[in-house]
Amino acid sequence: MNPANGEVVAMASLPTFNGNDTSAVKDASVFGNPLVEHVYEMGSIMKPLTMAAGFDTGAITPTSTYNDTGTMTLNGKTIANYDGRARGVTDMQTILSQSLNIGAATVGLKVGGANMAKYFDSYGLGEKTGIDLPNEATGLVKNLSAGRDIDIATASYGQGIAVSPMEMTRALSILANGGYLVTPHLVREIDYVGGTKNVVAIKKAGPILDPKTVHQVTTMLVTVVDTALKNGQIKNDHYTMAAKTGTAQIPDHVNGGYYTDRYLHSFFGYFPAYDPKFIVFLYQIYPKGAQYASETLTDPFNNLAKFLINYYNIPPDR
Repeated sequence: MNPANGEVVAMASLPTFNGNDTSAVKDASVFGNPLVEHVYEMGSIMKPLTMAAGFDTGAITPTSTYNDTGTMTLNGKTIANYDGRARGVTDMQTILSQSLNIGAATVGLKVGGANMAKYFDSYGLGEKTGIDLPNEATGLVKNLSAGRDIDIATASYGQGIAVSPMEMTRALSILANGGYLVTPHLVREIDYVGGTKNVVAIKKAGPILDPKTVHQVTTMLVTVVDTALKNGQIKNDHYTMAAKTGTAQIPDHVNGGYYTDRYLHSFFGYFPAYDPKFIVFLYQIYPKGAQYASETLTDPFNNLAKFLINYYNIPPDR
């Protein structure tokens, strides 16, 4: 998607079908569009939005630190970093570079329940994006309004709330376009037989975030790509890339809680980071043979980014 105006350049999902011959389709759900019709707990790609709320409210600064104990117990429930390990005194960049749940939760709690609910609402989470496609789902974020510490903490790292991929992409675009909420759309204009045209108006709300906040989070995400993602192996010498992975536990709707061996992988990135032409969002449900999204989606994103840069002849920014 173009994060500046919401133009969706391409969408795709699997499993797919042949529109000219649907006789082989056994499950009618294949005809749906999960990118707009389904909601998921997205995991750590929510952390940059939490960090943005922290900077925007003044709850944290780029030089803030906290004591990472590895686990945290709130309202009788214990949450932990992905590996359960404590990091000790830790800075804000490390929260994103190492994707630390306790760090994100600490930031969310410092922002406060009421402010977190307000910011997540301003990001468009929990509402339809208005995209020109049918059957759009609405995100499930109402538990944030209850103000319980555990709900604020888990939402800070993308668990306990569920949103559609399109909803998530629009929210993350705020970081890419200088702080504005855009309306995703596939149609640019409608040309009628009689010769008249109906040009779709670009809908833009905001600013949602201070430009300084957006710049700071973008700089942190560039650092994630340059130094942390695959140990810096995908750093591009000629283009700044801002990106983050997400690995979320999948809810067990039969037994309650979450599966211990099933994950949703997600990845977003925008480039060139400080004047993005595209934001790319990828996700997959219960991939086999790998636990973390960095293992499964980093290379697909990098390949897509290189293709788009070459195809659209995007000038380098470094």
